[in-house]
Amino acid sequence: MYIELPSQSPWLLWRKIIFRFFFIYLLLQVAPWTWLDAVPGVASVTQYYYAGMDWLVDLANKNLFHVREVLVPLNGSGDTSYGWTQVWLFLLLALIGCLSWTILDRKRGNYAMADYWLRTTLRYFIAINCLSYGIIKLFALQMGFPTISQLATPLGDFLPMRFSWLFIGYSEPYQIFSGAMETIAGLLLLNRKSITFGLCMAAGVFTNVVMMNLSYDIPVKIFSIHLLFYCLFLLAYDANRLASFFLLNKSTEFTELYTIHFTKRWMRITRIVAKSVFVILMVILPFYNAWSFYQSNQLVAESKPIRSGVYNVVLFQRNGNTIPPLPSDTTTWKDIVFEKSKSGSVNTTDTLFRQRYRRGYFNYAADTAVHTLKLFKRSVKGDSTFLFNMSYQLNFDTVYLKGKVRNDSLYVKLVRSNRHFQLTERQFHWLSEYNR
Repeated sequence: MYIELPSQSPWLLWRKIIFRFFFIYLLLQVAPWTWLDAVPGVASVTQYYYAGMDWLVDLANKNLFHVREVLVPLNGSGDTSYGWTQVWLFLLLALIGCLSWTILDRKRGNYAMADYWLRTTLRYFIAINCLSYGIIKLFALQMGFPTISQLATPLGDFLPMRFSWLFIGYSEPYQIFSGAMETIAGLLLLNRKSITFGLCMAAGVFTNVVMMNLSYDIPVKIFSIHLLFYCLFLLAYDANRLASFFLLNKSTEFTELYTIHFTKRWMRITRIVAKSVFVILMVILPFYNAWSFYQSNQLVAESKPIRSGVYNVVLFQRNGNTIPPLPSDTTTWKDIVFEKSKSGSVNTTDTLFRQRYRRGYFNYAADTAVHTLKLFKRSVKGDSTFLFNMSYQLNFDTVYLKGKVRNDSLYVKLVRSNRHFQLTERQFHWLSEYNR
């Protein structure tokens, strides 16, 4: 035996049954065999796992669960019909596997070794997510400060998720604090002496995340609930120690739950190398990448040739006819926002643009030599589709646009608004004489 565990005592039957079920279910959810997809060559192997999983989920939905006639795959939302069907499938597979395992392996006294590796897998999975989400928040990169287009959108038009995203993105100190808590929890989980403390911190962090997702309809409910469950699952092993410390005010001994002894030198070296690689990939590189991205964001220059801001449409002509901004006309433009990042939005419900909260979003490229703007429609996936060209003329804060949209000739006069958004002042007062 090359690996020694502190305790190998026999387990009660109920504990073995529960372990078998959760061993299967949790490994299916965590899928540690997919963690190295970013390594060259690994994805060419795991693609067969993903293809097989897609086939199995579709098969289970058609014959058993009937969540939706056609499943929507996982995308920006983790709570799609595919995601829920996969949860039911994993539960069913865990139940079938548990029953089969119990029948075929009745005489085994315990699963101490498998239990150790399950706990270790969950511990590192929690750490990975704490660090990945925490580090980008340290640089306030997950939730961005509201853009001009978002500031110009009526509050009542936002859906709950976007509303929550904006109020967190508004406050960099709060977002950085949230990231620090997640990052510290992740780092604590990397040291066996601080695992319990790290799990307590992670459970607190993910409880807040779960409540945010449930309260603001943020579509990461399945994933966040599982992350919280993983923390509570591991803390359950320490229930007696936690109760003694927090409830009975008694001292506790160091836990041996994560203690393991490798008797072979090559195994000890492998462990050190693997841990070092993990720290490099999950701590050092993400921190460096986040810092680099933060630095590049700070260098975003003012858009040219059109200055960023809100531009009111004072004249909108289609085929030579002046069109008033009627509520029933979905193709007229009421105002246009130009952002610093060569993007913008139009106050219109025209589906020619990507619609978000009753505004049409676009990206643009300017050719200052011939005074033209090339507009693109950016999809949810991030790719762009060419929309149309417009020539422009500038006269201080006035912009004249002319071009052909669909089969109509448009002529638009824009005047830059002096509209002031108090929210951009990032107000803070120690002394407040009244509610603001």
